[in-house]
Amino acid sequence: MSSFKLFEIAGSGMSAESTRLNAVASNLANANTVAGRPEDVYRARAVIFEEVRSQLARDEGSAVRVSQVVQSDKAPLTRYEPGNPLANAEGYVFVPDISAVEQMVDMISASRAYKNNVEVMNTTRDLMLATLRLGQ
Repeated sequence: MSSFKLFEIAGSGMSAESTRLNAVASNLANANTVAGRPEDVYRARAVIFEEVRSQLARDEGSAVRVSQVVQSDKAPLTRYEPGNPLANAEGYVFVPDISAVEQMVDMISASRAYKNNVEVMNTTRDLMLATLRLGQ
């Protein structure tokens, strides 16, 4: 496998994990938002990855890309807040069903995957430089 292909694979992983981190940040930022109607509640987003194989060389590994960003189909939760201006006639507001713990776990996983791809790029660079120094 070409060393340059490693940069492409690791770079695609970094890009995909960055999208995943953005989705987690959006979910955490909107976890406590309220709405007056269930239809208006923020829906958590999840990022779906897919493998990207090179057509030329099937044995050289594969990159990754974001296939789609999907919204959660969890029903919103209700919270009794009669003083809230968005409350319905019964005094309830609707909030997204987002678990901060699950989002934090997803964030840690995406962060570690991103760091691993950075480490692959750094190691590849160091090995390429070491190879160039052999000729000196």
